[in-house]
Amino acid sequence: MIENFILDVDGVLNDGVIYWGVEGKPFKAFGNYDHDGLKMLKDKLNIQFISADRAGWDISKSRIVDHMGFELTLVPEATRFEFVKGFDFSKTIYMGDGYYDAAVLNAVFYGIAPAQARIEARKAANFVTPSAGGHGAVMDACMHILERLEIWNSN
Repeated sequence: MIENFILDVDGVLNDGVIYWGVEGKPFKAFGNYDHDGLKMLKDKLNIQFISADRAGWDISKSRIVDHMGFELTLVPEATRFEFVKGFDFSKTIYMGDGYYDAAVLNAVFYGIAPAQARIEARKAANFVTPSAGGHGAVMDACMHILERLEIWNSN
């Protein structure tokens, strides 16, 4: 039974570009389609977001926790594998885009990478979205999951 959908933030829910000024990180660019897809899944799966970005924490928290109502946990890349393992790999779908996500994508029940993900993540994923992070990749993933969830849970 699939219970969890865990998503990395940067490069998945947003475009992954670092906007940096003399004052630090002023903003992140999030797409406008992804929240709709997440709403379709929120009653079917435990949805969790993770980020290793301390500098942009307040920005991510504002979007994910305050605006969308999902949980967000600060998880450094070095401990990402162990964090996701705590949710039971066999019951988890994971979406990530980076080098460190590849090991997690290989270990979980089903791995998803956005179109622009690092080659290591794309190779490790079961599904690569047609859209890039911040441009509908999470919506693509949610629709893909919805098409398969009943079949996965009936086995």
